[in-house]
Amino acid sequence: MAAAGSAIGLGNIWRFPYICGKYGGGAALILYLFFVFFIGMTLLLSELTIGRRTGHTPMKAYEALQPKHTMWRYVGLAGLITCFLILCIYLVISGWTLNYFWESVSGQLLGVADGDFAGHFAAFAASPVAPVVCLVVFAVLTLVIILGGVQNGIEKVSKILMPVLLVLVLVLCVRSLTLPGASKGLAYLFNPDFSKLTWEGVLAILGQALFSLSVGMGVMIVYGSYIQKDDNLFKSAMWITVCDTAIAVLAGVAIFPAVFAFGQDPAGGPGLVFNVLPVVFNSMGAVGSIVFGGAFFLLLAVAALTSAISLLEALTAWGADYGKKRSLSAILLTIVSCAVAVLAAYSFDGGILNSYKLGDMSLFDWLDKLTGSYLPPVCALLTIIFFGWFMKKDSIMDELSNHGTLPTPWFKVFYSFLARFVAPAALLLVLLGSVFQAEFEVSTVLIVIALVLYFFVLPLGVAYVAKDKGRKNVLWYFLSIVLTPLFALLMLIALGDSGEKHRQRLIDDEHIRMKARESYKSSIAKE
Repeated sequence: MAAAGSAIGLGNIWRFPYICGKYGGGAALILYLFFVFFIGMTLLLSELTIGRRTGHTPMKAYEALQPKHTMWRYVGLAGLITCFLILCIYLVISGWTLNYFWESVSGQLLGVADGDFAGHFAAFAASPVAPVVCLVVFAVLTLVIILGGVQNGIEKVSKILMPVLLVLVLVLCVRSLTLPGASKGLAYLFNPDFSKLTWEGVLAILGQALFSLSVGMGVMIVYGSYIQKDDNLFKSAMWITVCDTAIAVLAGVAIFPAVFAFGQDPAGGPGLVFNVLPVVFNSMGAVGSIVFGGAFFLLLAVAALTSAISLLEALTAWGADYGKKRSLSAILLTIVSCAVAVLAAYSFDGGILNSYKLGDMSLFDWLDKLTGSYLPPVCALLTIIFFGWFMKKDSIMDELSNHGTLPTPWFKVFYSFLARFVAPAALLLVLLGSVFQAEFEVSTVLIVIALVLYFFVLPLGVAYVAKDKGRKNVLWYFLSIVLTPLFALLMLIALGDSGEKHRQRLIDDEHIRMKARESYKSSIAKE
């Protein structure tokens, strides 16, 4: 249940609908389903196997399985870095959901002047106090659950939150489907428009599939280490994948019919939830805004909490695996992640740090782009290469068959076909395709080169060039001195190259705000 709670989270409710809306509705959905069941589930089962086989967190797990090739532990470290950065972004967005839940149930959203919800959100995000208070409250709540432990904290909370999340999304689906014109939203979600599916979109959809299942960041290796030895790993992976996908699709069913019923833009991007949907809820009247708006943002908050729990747990377990006290690790990680999250929140549009750019992008946009499209696929590619080509086949078979007690007729297809060839080839193809075909070619090339240099060449050089401890230390410092500034320089140049796209997105967001205001005024005039 805890692993399912990790997979079913904010990405399903907040990110999946706007990804579908931006990249062709049904076209994005078809590709997403392919990535989830053929790539995502393969990676999920691989990570659960690694975790349960070793009983360790990512870095120690790789060391235990390949003690002679210590470079692989840096793949685990890269995953944990990805996990930490995602947690920082999640805390910011989770704080937004808490604020909007309170404003919905208290009726404050009903009083937004002229239905300018985009302006209302911008004012809230630019506040020096409110976003920080909200994210800190959310972080403390997450920390309290983590301090309760796996069985008494995470598992108990997950058993409550998962049914609540399902009930809320079903209620919203029923209400959305009963709105006039809802069929247009369903048609948009399920009818493919491949003309809007670019290579940039393919990479974003792959990133969403990995992001949604919490693979490529070490989280599932941690949860795999908690799974009982007599549990069926294949069934667990299948159950998690099906539940995760079902919630994502149901979120689309809950959102798109309502968006179309009230004439809003389905391609509203990240602002779809906070800028567009409040217009929809207010158009339902006071009851719609308070009841259904409150229910939606409560759903979003619950999804955010399950995600944040899994991310903080993975990082806390990492510290405990290296002899650090669990409670101390959790508290320190919460403080550090809150500090980074506060900086990210202040860097958002209109914030007090928004004028400070990293390559003409704010810290928030930089973290969102890095964790949403680049780090998870790169980490996932390295993970599946390790699993398919470096981990012993007999160990994998033994773990998946529960020491020969379970039939595994699917093993040959999973291991020899999906894990060794299909998943790595698909991940590599998408990454290379994004390099040569995406609209932001230069930035993508530089980002991929920077990631490969820092997370692969650095540990590879240390592991294979150095033969003894003395030379290894010298080489480590040399490569760190050379590659770390090169990594930073390439990232800054790359993100600067994508600045024009960022500016265009701001222009598009302004168009969305204008359409939302006009639609709201029109609905008021009709009444």
